[in-house]
Amino acid sequence: MELHLDLGRDPGGDLRSGGDRTVRLYRALLDAVLDGRLSPGDRLPPTRELAARLGVARGTVATAYDRLAAEGFLESRVGSGTYVAPEVQPRRSRRAPAGEVRPREVWSSLPPPVLDATPVGFDLSVGGPDTSLFPLATWRRLVSATLRPSLLQASAYAGGGHPDLQREVARHVGQSRSVAAGPDDVVLTGGAQQGLDVVTRALVEPGDVVVVEDPGYTAAVRLFASHGATVIGVPVDEEGLVVDAMPRRARLVYVTPSHQFPTGAVMSLRRRIALLEWASRRNSVIVEDDYDSEFRYEDRPLAPLQSLDRDGRVVYVGSFSKTLMPSLRVGYVIAPRSVQDAVRAAKLLSDWQGDAVTQGALSRFLSEGLLAPHVRRVTALYAERRAALLAALDALPEGTLEVVPSSAGLHVCAWLGDTGRSDVELAAAASRAGVTVEPVSPRFRRSGTRPGLAMGFRRVQAGQMQQAVERLAGVL
Repeated sequence: MELHLDLGRDPGGDLRSGGDRTVRLYRALLDAVLDGRLSPGDRLPPTRELAARLGVARGTVATAYDRLAAEGFLESRVGSGTYVAPEVQPRRSRRAPAGEVRPREVWSSLPPPVLDATPVGFDLSVGGPDTSLFPLATWRRLVSATLRPSLLQASAYAGGGHPDLQREVARHVGQSRSVAAGPDDVVLTGGAQQGLDVVTRALVEPGDVVVVEDPGYTAAVRLFASHGATVIGVPVDEEGLVVDAMPRRARLVYVTPSHQFPTGAVMSLRRRIALLEWASRRNSVIVEDDYDSEFRYEDRPLAPLQSLDRDGRVVYVGSFSKTLMPSLRVGYVIAPRSVQDAVRAAKLLSDWQGDAVTQGALSRFLSEGLLAPHVRRVTALYAERRAALLAALDALPEGTLEVVPSSAGLHVCAWLGDTGRSDVELAAAASRAGVTVEPVSPRFRRSGTRPGLAMGFRRVQAGQMQQAVERLAGVL
């Protein structure tokens, strides 16, 4: 193993200078064990190897090892070597220096992130898909096929990502969502969140106004604010973003029109056209996050803003986190040609090219026509769970919860009746009762807004949904 030892006496850590070499080596090894750099069960270098590396006699190392073994820190295994004793526990935490450097002020003023709740009992949390439905055996085959010598010899991609995946993404979004894009228009990213980041780097100056939905996706709010933008929340109703409430000017507008987060509302065609017209008049950019659009249970999907755009105002952002698995971290940005070079440059500065193995395997998954049947299969399962959840909520006493109409996605939202308690308090009480739900009010930027609960159906089977809602009803 490669082990750096702080030998104390010399700046270069050279044991060949004066002093008791054995004592200094003993103390350096003891420090490494006590501060956790050497963990229980770690194998130490052979005495001959460490002695050659340090430029000392082999006996010096052997003596230090023997002393540590006698004190119970090391143990020798015949024919195997010297190891840190398994019962040894670090006695102090090794931390970086405290330091006097301070971050930008924005990092202390941002609202805290809304993280996924730790699931308990019946998990109605909001987030990614049911990962147990991921086609793991197929994915192993595709990764194995991608890991070939030609991959190791391939040069870095030129900003857009894996060319095969660029082509497959353009074909996929064209067929499934009528998005107008060719392979060269696709920039692959490490998920939708990185997509938002590179778009903001490319388009937003410090002080620019960025409009977000209110309530909305707080991770996006934090990201825009971290770049120095002035973030303004605009209300959402049953038709989506209220365009009439928009500020006079904004550099960028971030929307989730297919399945608004967290309410689930679908932006009407009337509002979509009004938003495009507003952006054209104000010389603004619309970032369309089309998350969850694949899972639709009622009605025909409305055309995305990008396919209605005639002026090059819409940047389309998507990912495979919901359709496949969040940990794949593959997303994409499709921007108007006028800003594509800047978006590619921002992506290159962020992480160069991304994971070639994952991108290569995903391109094979798409080219073999495996995504569409997977989406159909899991949508059928989610539809059963969703129907069971809605039926159980509908059976609650009148005035308990008012479900927001929604036809897509992996969660539903419901406004609370007059309980006298906040949605944050009720979500905490539900967690103690064994049901994980998410309060909506932390996602509002306006004060005094209506409390509600967001409830996912990705992890609770249809047959268990009634019991989960009954337990939630006991809290409400």
